[in-house]
Amino acid sequence: PVCSNNNPYASFGATLARDEEQNLWSTPHDVTHTEADDDRVLYNMIVVRNQLDKDSEEWQKLNYDIYTLRQTRKEVRSRWKHILEDLGFQKEADSLLSVTKLSIISDSQNMGKARDILLKLSEETNIFPTSWELSERYLFVVDRLIALDAADEFFRMASTVYPKGPGGGTAAQGHRAP
Repeated sequence: PVCSNNNPYASFGATLARDEEQNLWSTPHDVTHTEADDDRVLYNMIVVRNQLDKDSEEWQKLNYDIYTLRQTRKEVRSRWKHILEDLGFQKEADSLLSVTKLSIISDSQNMGKARDILLKLSEETNIFPTSWELSERYLFVVDRLIALDAADEFFRMASTVYPKGPGGGTAAQGHRAP
């Protein structure tokens, strides 16, 4: 954006807010946010919120829900990144987690196995919060792990770092493996 004053940071806040608005998955300039079902849910919440009066109770409630959903997504992504880094993928973690509309499943025969592993992660670990609906985005990540022959090791690490506690509690939340 062109600024009339000489302060190069004058539009920074506005740009940041605009990026955050479009950035449903905590990845700047991610234009893929309406590609998957869970992205559409968030996108629709934002569209509805933006049509409401900012002082209204509905706007505040929706704004809180949007914020909460984004924070949950960031937390889940962070959990996956920690495990990937612990498995030795420090340099590759971000690219392994990067999913766009251009992403493809490397081998269609892996799709069933990827779904099974994702389901197992959901049911037997706390890597996802209890309210989390399985995300298509993480199907691509598991597919990449299968291609790298690291999916089983990822599951074992997730089971250790984020064990399913009694009653599905989040005892390991925020803690990393030593």
